[in-house]
Amino acid sequence: MDLIVAVIAKECLPGRVKTRLSPPLTPGQAASLAQLSLSRTLETVRLLPVRNRLLVMDGTPAAADAEYFTVVPQSSGGLDERLAAICDAATGPLLIVGMDTPQFSADDVAPLLQDWSTQANVHDAWLGPATDGGFWALALRRPVGELVRGVPMSTERTGASQFARLSAAGLSVGMLPELRDMDHFSDALEIAARIPGSGFARAVEEAALQVRGSSRAAGAAR
Repeated sequence: MDLIVAVIAKECLPGRVKTRLSPPLTPGQAASLAQLSLSRTLETVRLLPVRNRLLVMDGTPAAADAEYFTVVPQSSGGLDERLAAICDAATGPLLIVGMDTPQFSADDVAPLLQDWSTQANVHDAWLGPATDGGFWALALRRPVGELVRGVPMSTERTGASQFARLSAAGLSVGMLPELRDMDHFSDALEIAARIPGSGFARAVEEAALQVRGSSRAAGAAR
């Protein structure tokens, strides 16, 4: 279908990504979980029947992650500016997703794909809310940067503010399922429970065992 999917992501280097996972994880463990989250997200996007896939990257992606994606660098500025730049550069209907929801599946965007696969679409935009008050997905049938630029990011009201901005522009907004972002290790544990048997879930289980082992060793040393 005539849709561009852009994944906005950051190179998964220790100490530069998912720093709020440390503690209890080491920076290396946090970066490894971030990489698994990104790779799983990209795998899901590859399954979507869309016109083009973009990996909008801060840094350099792994070769495997770049496969079937057009890699473009992120613009400068805050997150709202970087999202707005993606919108301004888009040449058609656009879906932006983040790298922090590895539980994201094709089913989560099925309502959007169904709506926009017909000419008589119901909604002009779609928003995927996150449990922390932000959003994990934003879709615009006619992307314009001003629909995002200036929206306060990384707050408990970000999702509500973005919804209000779209509504104020006269757009009909559909809502995708609410997903949990991986901001803290507690989030990673809850996400892993929703995708049991996945590589991400196995890595979280291993990390949890190491954390418990370190805690016991610290306790015994006191």
